[in-house]
This record gives sequence, C-alpha cells and structure tokens, in this order.
Amino acid sequence: MKQLFVLGLASLLVACGGKEEPKVSNEAATAPVASKVMLDKAALSEQAKTAIKTYGGNLKAELQAAMQTGGPVNAINVCQLKAPELANTVSNTEKLEVSRVSLRNRNPVMGLPNEWQTQVLNDFEARKVKGEALESLVYSELVENAGKHEFRFMKAIPTEAMCLTCHGSEISPVVMTRLKELYPQDKATGFKEGDLRGAFVVVKNLP
Repeated sequence: MKQLFVLGLASLLVACGGKEEPKVSNEAATAPVASKVMLDKAALSEQAKTAIKTYGGNLKAELQAAMQTGGPVNAINVCQLKAPELANTVSNTEKLEVSRVSLRNRNPVMGLPNEWQTQVLNDFEARKVKGEALESLVYSELVENAGKHEFRFMKAIPTEAMCLTCHGSEISPVVMTRLKELYPQDKATGFKEGDLRGAFVVVKNLP
C-alpha cells in the first residue's frame, strides 16, 4: 500500500512539473534484511531444539538404565561421566555448543551460568510464577559478541519426579554421601516436582 501511495504521489508531481524523485522508505529498504535475519533465527532455533532433544533424550536414557542396573548411586556416577561426553558428541555433530546450567548448580565447573544465562534463568522463573508452563519456556537471540556474531538459545528444564531421588529434599544417606564426595559445593538439592531445575543452553558461532 505504501508503494502504491509513493508511486501515485510521484505521478502527481511529474504532472504538476515537480522535480522531486520518489524516495524508498527505510521500512521497505530494511525489510529484506530483517526477513533474512528472522528466517536464520528460526532455522537456528530448530537446530538448537534438535540438539537439546538429542542430548536430553540420550542423557535421560543413560540415567534410567543406570537406575535399573545399580540404583541412584550408579546414576550419579553415570551422570558425572556421561553427561559431558554426550554433550560433546551432540555439539560436534551439530557444530554448536550444548550444555546445562542452573542457578542452583551441582557441578561448579560446568553448570554455572554466566551473566546473560543468569538473566534468562531469572526471567524463566518470573514467567513461571506468572503461570507459564515450564515446558514452553524458551529464549533465543542473535547477538554480536567481541566482534563476532553468535546465536543463543535456552530451554527451561522442569524438575520431574525421577529427579527428586538426587535433587529433592528427602535424599537417602547413601546418595547424599556420594553427592558430597563428588560435589562438595553442591547446591542442587531441595527441589520439588515442577520447580525450575535449570536450562539447556545452545550457543552457535556465526560467520
């Protein structure tokens, strides 16, 4: 509609002897760029979701198998060893970096969120309080960082019933002993089913 109006106005000026050239609006000039960015962001979001689904699904399967064969202590050992390995496999396959973070982290080296991840986790918690379902909480953004462009994506991790064995408020003594051995600075206990446990994080460097 804007283009029809501009063309009509240009015709009127020519008919009246005017010499002004029709101008292309800034909106029209930037629209193709904006559309491309949105398309790229949508495609990157789908890739991130796929990476998270693969990583989360594989980790859950490993933990369930460990629980069945050796109980929760075995699951703790498997989680400590297999979680980084599974994350690296998916990261290398998808050409990105996938991880997990939490404000109440268990692993002080791998699970501690940085500044922007902390902001997103706090936003997730605020949205949960307002009634949004944790399963639907996601964040995505294209940013320039240190002169480079990167895509950032986060998806909330709800606390499920099976998580409470190692992350709840009623943890068996044998499990608690093992947790203290592996993670002396552990903050990831006292959760209830439905709490925000943390989030999956995907970061992809762009050309």
